[in-house]
Amino acid sequence: MKTLVIAENEAAARELAAGARAYADEVVYATFADPVTGIADKCLVVEVPEGQAKEAAFDTFAKILADEDPQMVFFEPTRRLKALVGRLAAHNGASVMTDISAIDEESVQTRYFGGIAERTAKSVTPVAFCSAGAGTFKDAEPSGTDVVETVEYVAPAVTLECVERETLPPAEVDLTAADKVVAAGRGFGSEEELEEARTFCKAIGAELGCTRPLTETEDWFPREAYIGISGLMLSPEVYVGIGVSGQMQHMVGVDRAHVAFAINKDAHAPIFDKVDYGLVGAINDVLPKINAKLS
Repeated sequence: MKTLVIAENEAAARELAAGARAYADEVVYATFADPVTGIADKCLVVEVPEGQAKEAAFDTFAKILADEDPQMVFFEPTRRLKALVGRLAAHNGASVMTDISAIDEESVQTRYFGGIAERTAKSVTPVAFCSAGAGTFKDAEPSGTDVVETVEYVAPAVTLECVERETLPPAEVDLTAADKVVAAGRGFGSEEELEEARTFCKAIGAELGCTRPLTETEDWFPREAYIGISGLMLSPEVYVGIGVSGQMQHMVGVDRAHVAFAINKDAHAPIFDKVDYGLVGAINDVLPKINAKLS
């Protein structure tokens, strides 16, 4: 079996290529970014011309797919690649199997109903298209060569021009690489109250993320910190939800955690049914006390 891995970020490329190597005879890795060697049999670099949007590289990736003729495509679920690989799948008369949790030569385990259930799925087309979040293949080890090839850009019939670029500040958090993750929820009444959460994270060596309202409504966190079904899907060793109610949209992003804790003032909060250990109490009361014990 041959697998094509498409990724933008190095960590995702390494993990997806390692996962593919467990069952594929040949692994080919394609990217827009700087190539990562030693993880696939060869790396294909797509150089998008200056002024062109990377999303316009569909024809180039369609040619890669035709030339390489893989039986499976693994891709990193970034916004750009979801759009691009979605088009590739439609072009091949296939559907995309999203957020897979396990795979073998015949089928994959994938989530549905917003992530609250799993099912076994099998592609009925010659090429299977799958996305996998961080941690799915965290125990697999990549291997490969230093072969890097530049792929000639195929100009689209309709050009997608990039009219403006804005450099965003670098993200201060990388939750996908963290063994311990703390999530701040709507129980925090102000941005200043998050300092206690940051102190707690520093004490236990964790990264701080959040639920959707704190990044999209309050703008207290960057997009990279949002955990949930439409954000990051993680597999940390330890998860701590502080002031998190426990709605499904968030919890499916961390339900693969090895051990889960929760702090919430509402004893009936749904999160207590989904974690291993819970502490009932107001954040402003219990968190400073915990930090004092840890200091």
